[in-house]
Amino acid sequence: MTRSTPKTKLIIEYLSIIIGSALVGLSFNLFLLPAKLAAGGVSGISTILYELYQFNPAYVQWIINIPLFIIGIVLLGKDFSLKTLIGTFFVPFTIWLTADIPFKIDNPLLSAIYGGILLGVGLGTVYRGKGSTGGTAMIGQMVKKYTGLSSGFSQLIVDGLVVISSAIVFNLELALYAMMSIYVTSKVIDFVQLQTSPSKLVMIITEKEDIIQSIIKDEIDRGLTKIRSIGGHTNKEKAMIFCVVEQPEAIYLKKVLQEQEPDSFVVFLNASEILGRGFSLSKFYDSAK
Repeated sequence: MTRSTPKTKLIIEYLSIIIGSALVGLSFNLFLLPAKLAAGGVSGISTILYELYQFNPAYVQWIINIPLFIIGIVLLGKDFSLKTLIGTFFVPFTIWLTADIPFKIDNPLLSAIYGGILLGVGLGTVYRGKGSTGGTAMIGQMVKKYTGLSSGFSQLIVDGLVVISSAIVFNLELALYAMMSIYVTSKVIDFVQLQTSPSKLVMIITEKEDIIQSIIKDEIDRGLTKIRSIGGHTNKEKAMIFCVVEQPEAIYLKKVLQEQEPDSFVVFLNASEILGRGFSLSKFYDSAK
């Protein structure tokens, strides 16, 4: 398997930021703005100002983001770069470009769910490209730097103020839908960044490690790691075996273990992003065998 060059990786990162920013802009025009959901951030501020004064959301976001970007460079230095500038530009640009898109959802429940999903996919894609869409994330980092609060709590304070403002301008019900959208977005961002997969981490504690090792290597063709352990109840030495398998392999392994080695203690855990041979890299077989 060929490895990506640094230049190729950089191009992919920039494309991720552009595509992710476009999805963020689309989520705003398709779902959040029509349903009057000010789901935090600069987009939430632009939603409120659009409702109050009919200010163009794209222009509002540019006007707010550009000074924030400059302040961020001065106060936070290396944390902001060309990638942040690209994200800061492309989100309002997409909003401006798709302002007259005919497909819009104004149902607050549907907008909170599907707008949150699309927004989360967009932001997650931007973050995977090691970029940022600017906005109140910069304010959150400034609050963190000068108050000592955590990143999450700092961002929560900033977004919370926007949501509270939306409750005053719109109503409490729409503010609650906006909070729902923020929650959905946060979960989808985690999903996209971790590339959560149906793969399973299998942990097996057994006194018959040779049998288990044979099942894993011969039956499902997977690697494994063994750790020596002591049983807390019996005080006997046992082997703790770790391996990662795909969903169909996990089902088959469970069946085989129940039939051939029912006394082993087995735990199946959901695995997130998996890096290494057999998953992100092709399997390797010793040619000497």
